[in-house]
Amino acid sequence: MTPNSSMPTTRPWSSATLLAALVLAATPAFPQVFKWTDAQGRTHYGDKAPDDAKKQEIKVQASSYDGPPQIQDWAAILRRAPKGESLQPRSSGGLTMFSATWCAPCKLAKAHMAQKGIQYRDVDIEASEKNAAEFESFGGGGVPYFIAGDKSMRGFGPEALDRLIKGR
Repeated sequence: MTPNSSMPTTRPWSSATLLAALVLAATPAFPQVFKWTDAQGRTHYGDKAPDDAKKQEIKVQASSYDGPPQIQDWAAILRRAPKGESLQPRSSGGLTMFSATWCAPCKLAKAHMAQKGIQYRDVDIEASEKNAAEFESFGGGGVPYFIAGDKSMRGFGPEALDRLIKGR
């Protein structure tokens, strides 16, 4: 068989095609969150709605923060209080956690607090518009986000959370 016979020739990928493939592979995937109402009229949220349910996709505007936990003084946090509310978050025992159901660091933080018997107020930022607005009033950003007294912390690390709680 000669080199130019009926064998198909293959072309190497062009630089532009290879670059486009790499960019698509590096693009972060954002989770889909759906809201639906069941036959009993109860509202549900999740990453997969039943096929027969009338569903609405919710836009996720926060990312999961998995960097090193950062504790900040309250004075460094700029917050615009919603009309009729105070500047301090409502709390259970002084600790508030802003979270989302799909957030892996949030699940770790909840397990840590359950193991240690730590009481806290959990604000699921996707459960209602009020919760989302409260989260945004503290600057939004990634979850988990904790507020304890006059300090806040974004991210989760067991030792850092324990320091935050002890320091309030």
